[in-house]
Order: sequence, then C-alpha cells, then structure tokens
Amino acid sequence: MRTYGLIGFPLKHSFSSKFFAEKFAKEGIDAEYLNFEIEDILQIREVILFNQNLQGLNVTIPYKEQVIPFLNEITPEAQKIGAVNTIKIEREPGNMYFYNLIGYNTDYIGFRKSIEPLIRPKAHKKALILGTGGASKAVRQAFDDMNIGWKYVSRSKGIDRFTYEDLNQDILNEYKIIVNCSPIGTFPNTEECPNLPYQFLTHEHLLYDLVYNPTETLFLRKGKAQGVTMKNGAEMLELQALAAWDIWTQI
Repeated sequence: MRTYGLIGFPLKHSFSSKFFAEKFAKEGIDAEYLNFEIEDILQIREVILFNQNLQGLNVTIPYKEQVIPFLNEITPEAQKIGAVNTIKIEREPGNMYFYNLIGYNTDYIGFRKSIEPLIRPKAHKKALILGTGGASKAVRQAFDDMNIGWKYVSRSKGIDRFTYEDLNQDILNEYKIIVNCSPIGTFPNTEECPNLPYQFLTHEHLLYDLVYNPTETLFLRKGKAQGVTMKNGAEMLELQALAAWDIWTQI
C-alpha cells in the first residue's frame, strides 16, 4: 500500500487527512494518508526512514520554510517563493537509506486559482497580507504575478510591511484586498481575529481567509457586516491538495 502524509505541529484539525481518506475510498485507490505530528523538523528523517512506503508529504505550519535545507531538489517556483508545502519522495529499490526529496509549492496554485475570479481590476490594485509565514510567501508571489501591489502586515516593524497599529482609513482605502495568512481565528479560538479597523471596510473590499475551520471566521464575519466580498481557504486547500496528488503520481 502506498503511503502519503502530512508533517506539521500541531495537527489536531488537519484538512488533508480527511480529504485524501475520502478520495482514496471514493476512487478505490490502494493508499493511506497519515498525520506525522513532529515537534522538530529534524524528525523528518525518522518519518521517511521508518515509513518505507511513504511516497509524498504535505508540509504545514511551522515547517514550510524550515524543511528546505532537508531537500535534495526544489523547483524553481518553490525556490522563488521561498517555501515548500509538498514533497515528492523518490526511493532507490532495496536501499532504505537512500531517498531523494523534491520540494514544490502548491499553495501558490491553490490560492491563485481560488482568488482570481474574485479580483476586480479597477478596485483591487493593492493587497494587505496578514502574517509573514510560509503561506504568506505563496500569496505574495501570486500577487506579484497578477500585477497586484502588496504589503505585509505584522506585529513587528519592517521596510516591506505595516504594523497592525499603522492601519487606518487611508491605508484601507488604498489596499482593497486583505488576506489573512495567520492562524488567528482557527478553531477552537473562533472569537479571535486580526486587529484591523474593520469600520473602514466597504463593499469594494475583498477579504480572503486562509483559515477554513470555522467556515466563517470572525475576520470574515466582521467584513461581511461591512458588505465586503469574502472567501475562506477551503477551496484553496482542495486545489493545492489535488495539485500535490498530481505531483506524487506523475511518472
């Protein structure tokens, strides 16, 4: 039986394991998908060595950047983004200690395909990216490729970012897309949300939350009350998972 899996920490509410279990059952695929909750990225070696049927991994928080030094190859796209969320494992038959790890980024594919139909070129020329982790790098690259200006929003100051305290009506009038790439608002912390001046949002704004559990986060609910266009990360996750499956199963 072929094995695929997910590395990250914590993994209590993983989308991927449920998605792939249902896919394998529905399509009669002889495979399993396992969660590997590891507290240190160094444990990736144990995961690969002790699971000899493992052919592919998804990577989630907090390892999308930390995993890169462990890879033998990385695609130009993932190298440009600076984060990896999908790994293909190539093994040498009969030699359990030899394997080749190739890193990809399918977050980019999932995000761009999911948000692009919602973009209105006249209104949506600039974006705020909340958070600076691995997922935010794929979002940043997607905006670069769509010719949409962007700035990070973080708790710490930097030349390429605003702090949450900086945000005001003038900034929100200029940046009409807001993407939450942080875990704020994820179950069970459903009454938390990014610290934004939500009163300045309008019907021209587009709010996109990479969080998918709950379906409607407090971030999205506050935007909805102001009449924004909004979307959660469920479709992005499905699209990136399908792209990962294509990578794992390509010859």
